[in-house]
Parts: sequence; structure tokens; C-alpha cells
Amino acid sequence: MYEIAIIGAGPAGGSAAIFTAKAGKKTVILDSNASITKKAWMENHYGVDEISGPDLVHIGIQQAKKFGAEHIETKVTGIEKTEQGFTIETENGLIEATYIILATGMITNLAEEAGVTTKDGIEPRTKKVYDVDSLGKTSVEGIWAAGAGAGVSVHTIVTAGDGARVAINLLSEINGERYVDHDVLKK
Repeated sequence: MYEIAIIGAGPAGGSAAIFTAKAGKKTVILDSNASITKKAWMENHYGVDEISGPDLVHIGIQQAKKFGAEHIETKVTGIEKTEQGFTIETENGLIEATYIILATGMITNLAEEAGVTTKDGIEPRTKKVYDVDSLGKTSVEGIWAAGAGAGVSVHTIVTAGDGARVAINLLSEINGERYVDHDVLKK
């Protein structure tokens, strides 16, 4: 059983996975390889002159894997609440996790079927978003959401930051104290 399953490996999901895996939580990223970021070209991403969407997603997944996250390319077809957390149905079998972070971009139907409340989105092409609180919690206990699907701007730098923010909030709740991860320059 995983502690945290992240559904979606775009900037929000990849960023969340970096934080949860680096914090020592058993993390799995479930991704269908259909991120809209895979069609993007960015010259407005802080710290990078320019980068393609496929490269950004690949680097993010590699960073998360460096810290121990597992990446499974599969389509998630269902989410069911259990006593221990969740059973996530994929096209390749079942995955169990205590917590879920949804980073599914503009796709909300899967979570809606699991009981997650949505509301109208304000971004172009984002018709519905998850109704989340200020921490990133959805209406279903144990399911959190980050990125464009949680109503933030679709720009990759914003969704990546939101993935990190939601992961930090989830880690803080799990640990019972505010989670902080500051790397320092090595001499």
C-alpha cells in the first residue's frame, strides 16, 4: 500500500511527488501520458530559458523518482474509498493508497464519480474544477487536488507551485506539524 498516490504527472503532479517522495512517504505517480503540458513550449518558466512540455514533464518525473517515487504509466478508471484509504482501479490492476492528490488538469469526471464536488472553472478551456479548500482538500476526506484541476492558472509555473503547496499541506497534516524542506548550498 502506498501512503500517497498522485494521479497525473504534469507539473502539479510531478512537483507534488518530488515533495512527498523526498519527505520519505511511499509515493506512486499514476499517469496516462496525456498531459496537456506535453503540447506546450515555455519561455516563461522561472529559472529556465526555454523548455518543451515533454522535457519539463520528463525531468519532473525523473526528479520524483530520484527521491523514491514510483511512476506507473496507466489510465486510472475508478476510485473507491476504503477503511484504510482508497483503492484506485487502473487499466493494469488495482493500487491502494492512504491519500490521493488529484493532478488531472482539465479532467474531473473520474473524481466526480468518486464523490468529489466540482464547480465552474474560470480559465479558458477549464469548464469544471475541483472544489477545494485553502489547503487543497476536496469534499472527500483523504483526496486532495492541485493544479489547473483545482482552479489555479493553467500556466506550468503556477501549477507546479500549486502541486508543491498542496503536497506540503498534506505532509503537514500527516506529520502533525508544519512540514518544511529547505535544501542548502553544498560547499
